[in-house]
Amino acid sequence: MSDGRMASPIGIPQARELWGREGLLVANAPLIRQRLFSGRQHREARHFDLLELFAFVRPARFCAPSVAGLALAVGYSEPEDTEAQARILAQVALALGRELTEAPLAFRLMARASLQLMAENGWVWAPFLEACLAQNPVPEGYVSPPALQVWSLLDEWEDQAPAGDARQVSLTPEEVTTGLWENLGRAGLSERRKEQLSFAQKTRDIFGPKWATDQPNMLLLEAGTGTGKTLGYLSPAHQWAQKSQGRVWVSTYTKALQKQIFNDTRALFATEAERDNHIAIRKGRENYLCLLNYQERLGPLTQGPGETIIAALLARWVIYSRDGDIVGGDFPTWLPSLLPPQSAAAMFGALNPSSLVDRRGECIYSACQHYRTCFVEKSIRKAKSARIIIANHALVMAQAAYDLSSGGTGEKGSEGEPEAPGLSRLVFDEGHHVFEAADGAFSSELSGLEAYELRRWIRGNEGRGRRTRGLEQRLGDLLATRETAQNHLKDLMRAAAVLPHEGWSQRLTTRTRSGEMMEPVGPIEALLAAVLKQIDVRQQEAAPKSRYRPDDHNAECEAHPCLPEVAEAAATAAKAVQGIEAPLLALVRSIEDVLTSEEDIDLGERARLDGALRGLERRARITLPAWRSLLQQLAFGEDTDPATPSPFVDWFATIAHNGKLVDAALHRHFVDPSLPLANYVLKPAHGVLMASATLSDASQQPDIFALARQRTGAAHLALEAGTLRIASPFDYEQQARLFVVTDVPRDDPRAVASAMKALFLASKGGGLGLFTAIRRLKTVYEHLYKPLGENGISLYAQHIDPLDVSDLISVFRSEHHSCLLGTDAVRDGIDVPGQALRLIAFDRVPWPRPDALHKARRVHFGQKLYDDALVRSRLAQAFGRLIRKKDDRGVFVMLDSAAPTRLFDSLPEGVVLQRVTLAEAIAGIEAFLLPSVTQQG
Repeated sequence: MSDGRMASPIGIPQARELWGREGLLVANAPLIRQRLFSGRQHREARHFDLLELFAFVRPARFCAPSVAGLALAVGYSEPEDTEAQARILAQVALALGRELTEAPLAFRLMARASLQLMAENGWVWAPFLEACLAQNPVPEGYVSPPALQVWSLLDEWEDQAPAGDARQVSLTPEEVTTGLWENLGRAGLSERRKEQLSFAQKTRDIFGPKWATDQPNMLLLEAGTGTGKTLGYLSPAHQWAQKSQGRVWVSTYTKALQKQIFNDTRALFATEAERDNHIAIRKGRENYLCLLNYQERLGPLTQGPGETIIAALLARWVIYSRDGDIVGGDFPTWLPSLLPPQSAAAMFGALNPSSLVDRRGECIYSACQHYRTCFVEKSIRKAKSARIIIANHALVMAQAAYDLSSGGTGEKGSEGEPEAPGLSRLVFDEGHHVFEAADGAFSSELSGLEAYELRRWIRGNEGRGRRTRGLEQRLGDLLATRETAQNHLKDLMRAAAVLPHEGWSQRLTTRTRSGEMMEPVGPIEALLAAVLKQIDVRQQEAAPKSRYRPDDHNAECEAHPCLPEVAEAAATAAKAVQGIEAPLLALVRSIEDVLTSEEDIDLGERARLDGALRGLERRARITLPAWRSLLQQLAFGEDTDPATPSPFVDWFATIAHNGKLVDAALHRHFVDPSLPLANYVLKPAHGVLMASATLSDASQQPDIFALARQRTGAAHLALEAGTLRIASPFDYEQQARLFVVTDVPRDDPRAVASAMKALFLASKGGGLGLFTAIRRLKTVYEHLYKPLGENGISLYAQHIDPLDVSDLISVFRSEHHSCLLGTDAVRDGIDVPGQALRLIAFDRVPWPRPDALHKARRVHFGQKLYDDALVRSRLAQAFGRLIRKKDDRGVFVMLDSAAPTRLFDSLPEGVVLQRVTLAEAIAGIEAFLLPSVTQQG
């Protein structure tokens, strides 16, 4: 300490007392608050949170929200223990202060403006940062920019000329080899792996000319971990794009991989400026900050000093963000959690990304004052001239769903140009997930919330305190002189009055003292009430559990055969939906007529009408027809003709939030979503690559790609897709161990918790615990947190800690001796090279949940064989996260003694399954991961 006293450790009770009495120097106050109080009442002081300081000095820069994450981001090594963590806090603060002092003039000028506002609102870091700026003062005469209204400081987008179609060219083997070696050199990689070259040479096939209608050049390529798959396809993709003047779409399932691929494209270009000109990231509109939403929320956000401070930090991110991606880009997702817990902005989520994006299609395009600086418009225009566009499965599938209904060639941008042009060459990384992506894109859901949101989208704000622009506000001035369209709009407004309005959830879920439901208002609410009754009846047949006490999953039942009350309500609801669909479709056609017949229409009007038309078409030609079809089938009975089975599976489900019933939903999914995937994504394309580390299934001899053909849509093409399997270069026999523990009862949470504790202590941290149920995860966490902490091992958990999944993973990655508990989202999103992840423990076999959808697919795809294949894929995916480099060592543990040996057949060659007791597993872990410690013992 500065006064010469020695720092001394304190216990939890002392920490709780200090927490409410004075401001402390901390990293991630919300996380510490959760650990200290777990939601209990407590006093709160304004703390010196290093995350706030980091967000100020390094806006739009990555940092894992923990002490170790901050230390690594600033350039220090990871602190090894709690005392080292305490010491590093002040060093990080001083380093950030020096960085601000030495920053360029423009940065300091903006910082001064922000700091003045934050100091007026009592920001605890203000005196420290003012002293830092005083060491290198801004020259006199400079005008300070605005601190919050920063949209005027953003660059405007520039339009691009249409790129045109790609030339029909091919790549030679020599071009692929030369290009790959050059790119490896730029990346600083000297090793030339034959597996990577084989992958790149095979990838060349998708870039050849297309020779038959509805028949793309398609490949299924499995490349084991460590092959160099990403650069293996990026290199030939870039070469082809240069040679053909075309573009390649690279699609991923997770945002983490999207970001990783973007980073890997540095190897393709000599300079960063050249890369910026030719690489674009595309996501859906709901991923980008809406500047108009941000502007309209600034007033309420600045009602309290704590809210103003976080709003100022958000404004600094807006200025320095690379592309305004607030969901998976450079936005610090932990920033909203730093709001004072009792502030209105924290309680109502006013600063959460979901509140600051355009989720409901309310964009007014050129009528918006921020149109020329709009982040969405910038991303659309950049993609027009890019050679490689890094998108995600959801965007590509949404585009296909739009084309399915409209027959269009691309979703129209604000100027009528396709938002997703040239989907002719597609690379699906994480290709094993295209089935799930297609399932989401080509499905439909009718719930109280969905119907309520449709009403708000059409009629706008009918209550108080919530901003929503209805169609009249968005289109009224445009249609004022166009009588036909205006009349259709009025008809639509009247028709939408039958949809649920304010209070629908309470009416649907509240019961009187006699147990009766409140009187529903309108045909949709009446339908949902009948659906709840059917779920209750059918659930009583299946299990005694009440829907008012939902477990990890919501209650559900198959839709067919439905109760008479449901059929009657569905018929009435179908007529109501049809009554909305007709004027909506008429409005679409009238606007189309305006755009095609009025040649002298103003460009601004055209942009607004084009933009509005996109949302109108999607609802008129996708959403409402899907609802009507589902309701009509419920009303008139299921088609039971065995010769023509329905391609859909329908079911009903409750929706719960924090254990409380809030809604009900009707679902319709394709039994086989790879069919629309093939028709609307694969067949129009010229070349498609499905790449993954886990596409094949070794148990499906002689065709190990049989299931992959089914799930990727390749089975629906006339000609077979090419296949190649490249094994990982890693020595799994030396680098990995696989244990199935035989003496832990999987249905005893205490026993599972005790086993996990022993495993994590044996590995000295670096452990990932994966669960198939949130309830069991929470139970195990309660038993693990204290004993692991006493041994110097931090424990983090999805669904418990106040952090986004990506932030939890980044914290786990930055700390070599922490542990993380999670479910599917963690398993699919984690990428932790090195010793930060050295143990994976499953609480039980991740069998697919036997819901109505899975039961239908199980019949369609092969019963028990299908179940096994899905589990093998999940285990292989999880195992692939364990060994990421040649010097990695890792242990994979299954705590389910009943796990069949056949489920591990798809793990890499060299992995030997050992069935052992827990004591034997612990000894094996210590001997394998910590051999020096074991020998000393």
